Parts: sequence; structure tokens; C-alpha cells
Amino acid sequence: MQHSAVPELAHTHARPIHWLATATAVAGVMALSSVLQPGSATAAQPAGTQAKSAPAAVAPPTTTGVRFPIECGPVKAVVAKKATGDLDRDGRPETVAVVHCDASVGTPPDAVYVLTQAADAQKPRVVATLVDPKDRLTVTDFAVRAGAVTATLLGYSSSDVPSCCPDLKDSAKWQWKNGAFVRSNPSQARSA
Repeated sequence: MQHSAVPELAHTHARPIHWLATATAVAGVMALSSVLQPGSATAAQPAGTQAKSAPAAVAPPTTTGVRFPIECGPVKAVVAKKATGDLDRDGRPETVAVVHCDASVGTPPDAVYVLTQAADAQKPRVVATLVDPKDRLTVTDFAVRAGAVTATLLGYSSSDVPSCCPDLKDSAKWQWKNGAFVRSNPSQARSA
């Protein structure tokens, strides 16, 4: 066994009195901290200024109960997809809905509608039709981003093409400009 060159120090061995002294010191610090609490924080505005509160979050219009301008006969209209965003930059979000008739067979054409709701209105209303169901298009890759509505549109080169098998594919993007939704990339249909 090798002996240390330094003699043993008395404080290197903890004894019960050391533990008692440490516990007493910790208890004293905790008791003192509970008595000495900081005052409540207050925020003061510089003289002559008023605090401006952040605008309350506005919920986007719901599609529930909305009568869409699509003729479905005995079946009802179905919202297949929807997305929200502030398209006209007025601080209130709009909802964009892809709607088609609930057909039991075939591929019913889609329509794309923009909904808005005034602050004092009880129900949302359709304010724009971006894709009319009469155009016989199917909407895919649908999104609302950065104030624009984008979609891929699948269509038909003639009325002879069966509705199961669209043979044209087009990209579309709509943005609010000068009081109307403008399609920024005109139809440039290409084969699917």
C-alpha cells in the first residue's frame, strides 16, 4: 500500500455535525428567501403614450351551412378540401373551398370558392368563384400560401374524353389585385 505524501486532513471526512451544519444553512437560506420576495412587476408606459393591444385573432370562415353556387340535383355539395389565409391583406382570413357534388359514381367536376365573413355577419358568404364546375376540372395540389391560392387543374381536351381519365394538366395561381382575384399564370394546358 502506498501512503500519501500529504497528511490526512480533518475536514476530508464528513461527520454528522458537518451534515447538520449544512442542513441548517440550507434551511436558513430557504426561509429567508420566502420572506424576502420581490414586489410585483408593473409595466409603465412613457408619459403621453397609450398602450396598443395586439389585434385579436380572427377565426377564418367556416364552410358549415354555406350554400355554394353549385347545382347538384338530388345529391348535396361536399367540401373536398379547404385552406385559409388572408388573401386581401385586410387582417381577416378568408377560406378557400374545393367543392363538388356527392356523386356515387364517376368523377364529379370541382369548383373553387372563396368565403369571407364580415365582423358583424352571422354567416360566411361566397365572394368569388375561382374554378367553375361547368369547366369540368378536377383540383389537386391545392394550397393557400403567402396571399395566393395555388392548384393543379386536371381537365379534358374534348367532351369525348371520359371523366375518369383527364388528359390535360394545368397549374393555376390566383391573387387579390385591384379588387378582384386575378389568375397570374393564364391557362397553358398541357398533356397529362
